[in-house]
Amino acid sequence: MGLLRIWVTLLKTPCANFLGREWNLLDIATAGMLLSAHVLCLFAPFYFTWTAFWVAFVLLFVTGFGVTLSYHRNLAHRSFRLPKLLEYLFAYCGVLSVQGSPIEWVSTHRYHHQFTDTEKDAHSPLKGFWFSHMGWILDSRSRFGRYGGLRNVEDINKQPFYVFLHHTVLLHPFLLGCILYYIGGFPFVVWPMGVRMVVAFHSTFLVNSAGHTWGYQAWNTGDLSKNLWWLGLVALGEGWHNNHHAFEYSARHGLEWWQIDVTWYIIKFLEALGLATDVKLPSEAHKQRLKAKSMAAQD
Repeated sequence: MGLLRIWVTLLKTPCANFLGREWNLLDIATAGMLLSAHVLCLFAPFYFTWTAFWVAFVLLFVTGFGVTLSYHRNLAHRSFRLPKLLEYLFAYCGVLSVQGSPIEWVSTHRYHHQFTDTEKDAHSPLKGFWFSHMGWILDSRSRFGRYGGLRNVEDINKQPFYVFLHHTVLLHPFLLGCILYYIGGFPFVVWPMGVRMVVAFHSTFLVNSAGHTWGYQAWNTGDLSKNLWWLGLVALGEGWHNNHHAFEYSARHGLEWWQIDVTWYIIKFLEALGLATDVKLPSEAHKQRLKAKSMAAQD
């Protein structure tokens, strides 16, 4: 653990100054990873195969549900419960999305809800659309330096499996990339890794940026969260963001029948199989109270 602390300290030590702020090794490495994924996409037209495309398509949904179903609704908000092995499996799929470990992701998201659209919000568009979309990811001091660290994730931080994933978070997608290259060569790196990762990145990033900028508010939540129909499609149901901020505990974000929420459909299917239990939904009384509050705020 002593060596680990030394390594973390080195990563967070400022080593450059440009674009008006200090950068550390973690910021530079993150920027390099994002740039590499986008550069791989430039090769996509020249290394297209239908097999690579369909592998990327399947992995996009598998890793996407790892973020929306596992990281977000299961771990961050405890909207439902899964058998432990299935919980771990979905979380591992989230690790392969290359959007951070479950511990880091959940911690940032819980702080986002605690400080939504304030100075302490890690990715509010109050600091600019670009910052809320990607800029915050490149600023580790902004991400980790303004709260209480990982103190808000003790429920998962005490589980050895999640601690292991936290310390080996980049190893797993790297191994996946090696396996894909062995199976299908460079096209399997370009499409199932590069293209898939970039599409997944921006689907998630848009919830933080577009989901707090465009659309409409059905509920008076006291923040900038919006419902945005096309984002609901792109982000597997996460685009009904104002609904989510109104009822953070809800496993369902698309509260109306016409609000497409693919992640909710998977949770509902798991519930029908008896695998998802304690599924939380807003009561009609809660919705009516908040609706009355919203109408009163408009008067």
